Amino acid sequence: MAVYTEVSDEEVAAFVAQYDLGAVLSCKGIAEGVENSNYLIVTERGPYILTLYEKRVDPADLPFFLGLMEHLAAKGVECPVPVHGRDGAALRLLCGRPAVIVTFLSGLWPRRVQPEHCGPLGTALARLHLAGADFPLRRRNALSVDGWRPLFAASRDRADEVKPGLAAVLEEELSWLEAGWPRDLPTGIIHADLFPDNVFFRDGRLSGLIDFYFACEDILAYDVAICLNAWCFEPDGAFNVTKARLLLSGYVKERPLSPAEMAALPLLARGSAMRFLLTRLYDWLNCPPGAMVKRKDPLEYLHKLRFHQQVRGIGEYGLASAR
Repeated sequence: MAVYTEVSDEEVAAFVAQYDLGAVLSCKGIAEGVENSNYLIVTERGPYILTLYEKRVDPADLPFFLGLMEHLAAKGVECPVPVHGRDGAALRLLCGRPAVIVTFLSGLWPRRVQPEHCGPLGTALARLHLAGADFPLRRRNALSVDGWRPLFAASRDRADEVKPGLAAVLEEELSWLEAGWPRDLPTGIIHADLFPDNVFFRDGRLSGLIDFYFACEDILAYDVAICLNAWCFEPDGAFNVTKARLLLSGYVKERPLSPAEMAALPLLARGSAMRFLLTRLYDWLNCPPGAMVKRKDPLEYLHKLRFHQQVRGIGEYGLASAR
């Protein structure tokens, strides 16, 4: 979440007037994340999230994202759902941007991930995968292996500004991933961005998942690898195998991993590290001046990539204990 487009109080009030939500009592920008402009609005009916979709989001993808949230919520996945206006439409324009209001989920995301967060996260991820199995719309993952080289090309010439020699490291790893990427693992709808700040907890239980704007169709176990990277490294960079074991145990209780998926997990974890390293690198080098946004360090994912490059067996992810 972030704020790139400033919206006046008058513009917010006129926008909300198209819904049966009552008057706007307050509106505050949310300065986390890097993708869209987000505001917490409080109306006479309660709190909601107002999102303006910025340039990286293709408007043609919005029916997929909004439809997916409604589908998952109907299947029992705790997630925001779009609010429809009096005319029946959920999606409309605000300040020249596609915009939507979604329901507010109560809870807090874990600023410091603890082991007890990881089991429920794994379970929620598996349930999301199962619930999405009959979602009728499809969206390819533009940020999977086929999209990494163009993304790298956009940052190659300046990569060494972030760390000397980084461009050469990325070139070598990218070639390795392209050559070995699996093409025959189970696929389905994945979240593709289930970081701790997209998962809420309340009173010790997982209360909801948010931010489905990278969701797409891809390898299901790749979504698991994304979560291993996002949830199982400590602030000092050490990999916490206890967290990984709990995450994987929670997942396989709901959706068992096949032997091929288990064998591919180290490769998928390297791919996940590459994906977020490249997007963070691009954003680091191209953050708009004055944007109310918190930049994320790409070198965090270089460290994670180097860890995965040294993995010699799936037991290092706790997977053997999770079976």
